[in-house]
Amino acid sequence: MKVAVLSHMHHPIVEPFQGGTEAHTAMLADALVHRGHDVTLFAKEGSVSSASLHPLIPKDFEFVRTATPLVRREQAGFLAEAVHHSIGVIRTSGFDVVVNNSLSALPFSQMNDLAMLTILHTPPTLADVTAVVSDPDWVPGKRHEYVTVSTTNAEAWRALLPRVLVVHNGIHLDRWLTQTRPVRRLAVWAARITPEKGLHVAIDAAREAGFDLEFAGPVSHSDYFETDIAPRLSEHVRYRGHLPQSELSDFLASGSVFIASPLWAEPFGLSAVEALASGTPVAAFPNGALPELIEPNAGAIAANLTVPALADAIRAASDRDRDHTRISASRFSFGTMIDHYEDHLRRLVSVDRMSAAVAD
Repeated sequence: MKVAVLSHMHHPIVEPFQGGTEAHTAMLADALVHRGHDVTLFAKEGSVSSASLHPLIPKDFEFVRTATPLVRREQAGFLAEAVHHSIGVIRTSGFDVVVNNSLSALPFSQMNDLAMLTILHTPPTLADVTAVVSDPDWVPGKRHEYVTVSTTNAEAWRALLPRVLVVHNGIHLDRWLTQTRPVRRLAVWAARITPEKGLHVAIDAAREAGFDLEFAGPVSHSDYFETDIAPRLSEHVRYRGHLPQSELSDFLASGSVFIASPLWAEPFGLSAVEALASGTPVAAFPNGALPELIEPNAGAIAANLTVPALADAIRAASDRDRDHTRISASRFSFGTMIDHYEDHLRRLVSVDRMSAAVAD
């Protein structure tokens, strides 16, 4: 198959990844190439992939969330123009199918006639997207399929889209095996450092539970870091930086517990699954898909969204058996994920070709 992968363009698709969407895009594009498909990745300049790269915006472009409303509109317009350009290229380049990982509304409104698989990485909170699909005049593409990464997130999207299927995110399980031994009463945390990821709550809960905390990830919200995180740093709370996967596996394995503290409806929770694969049990808030991912013998879900409840979950999770924890991650195999995506793409291409044959 000749496949176009349209990516989210706030960040280049390169390690260390800025978040789960970028990591997913990279793994999917590379895997499809490995399986013999002709893949082009439409992405920000500076991306690295086994696929052919079509750079859309300069590497030094930065989307500043804290900018003035006028600047944010200008930035959004620049990104929309890049997506619009990519759609034009896709239309004239003979692609069999499109994988839409863009988080943009334009593929929903401008690619209705193309075979396209849209992967929904967020809850239905993207204002531009929900405005399009909520419009009474919008008609879903006949050759479109929609999948998302958890049953929880699918249920939210099904109020807006005709059919939303589930393909759980997968990881290379063997890459998370390590000889690193856990440090007693050390909690670890890894994600983008933004308010909705709840790092400040994780720090407070670890302290209440009597654990040190080490955390890693990109500082995606500098004001939040300076105001809410930096004052909490101490010999018991340490920032390890933005780690590549080669170092992240040892980092996750070093914890006696991993804390997942999202303050929003987390669509999946890739870092939590990576921790499970490292043998580190997970203590989590009951938000989004996390209760769906964490089995009772591999972690603990807080009773509510408070620091004391999360502290109780930290204590409980730290006692879970690490072998059982590692086994629980086997549900999220990378190979299984790619099998599912490949099946979806082949079906879309098959439908597309049958439609063309009938038209002839």
